[in-house]
Amino acid sequence: MAEEENAPAEQKGGKGLMIVLVALIIVLLLAVGGMAYFLFSKGVLSDQNSGENGQEKTQEQNADGESFKTAINDLVLNITNSRGREKLMKLSFTLKSTEPTIEAVVEEYKPEIVDIVISQISARSSEELLTVGGKALLKEELIDEINSILNEVTASNEDIKKDSIKNLYFTTFVIK
Repeated sequence: MAEEENAPAEQKGGKGLMIVLVALIIVLLLAVGGMAYFLFSKGVLSDQNSGENGQEKTQEQNADGESFKTAINDLVLNITNSRGREKLMKLSFTLKSTEPTIEAVVEEYKPEIVDIVISQISARSSEELLTVGGKALLKEELIDEINSILNEVTASNEDIKKDSIKNLYFTTFVIK
């Protein structure tokens, strides 16, 4: 008799749990469906609008302020940490410029640019270079120094703009 009393209680609890689970699944499906509808409808409208306006913006940027890039790859440098221990650093970076001939100019004066990079990095410890602030400061100083070198060596060429390097992007920055 005790077994008969427990059996109906288990069936009622099982049905209740099943109903709750089905309701939860339905609510989740509705939420995911609503979210998908919202994202796709906004995304499709945004893509159509940005496709038309985005092309105009790109053309305006090219007409007003074009940018050109060149890279200096795979520099291997010796640096020291605060305790005087030597470490190796592998560095690659890309220069962004407003000068269309920047690639040829950088290639021609690459030894001067690499010398500036070596000088700037040698003046810092590995701990300083590993911080975000240290990288940002190095980036700013490299832009200034590279611009001054390029301004100096291209002073006789009036076609090349002064301070044409606008940004520097580290593409490899490894200290070991």
